Amino acid sequence: MNILFICSKNKWRSRTAETIFRNSNSHEVKSAGTDEDAQVRVNAKLINWADIIFAMETKHREMIQQKFSPSKKIIVLHIPDDYQYMDPELIQSIRTAITPYIDDFEAKSEPF
Repeated sequence: MNILFICSKNKWRSRTAETIFRNSNSHEVKSAGTDEDAQVRVNAKLINWADIIFAMETKHREMIQQKFSPSKKIIVLHIPDDYQYMDPELIQSIRTAITPYIDDFEAKSEPF
């Protein structure tokens, strides 16, 4: 399964999610941002690649729906922009938020 995490700048939240799940044996994971100056900007290719999309906030889902009109479900995790990259509280919030949707995710706390 291809999983895409979206936040604003692809700097802290979505990058953290990608990092902690990138070594999963059962899923491919990428991340992107919605802002013009995002490190990796969300685009049609990424949207088409993804089987499931997790947006950190409702505004991210709305932007994706308006710009790309994807037929796939976009799940909002409701994780505010209150954390730095790899913040332990952010890691726990992400794990907790995606568990109802993907319970076989192998989350690695270490970035490498």
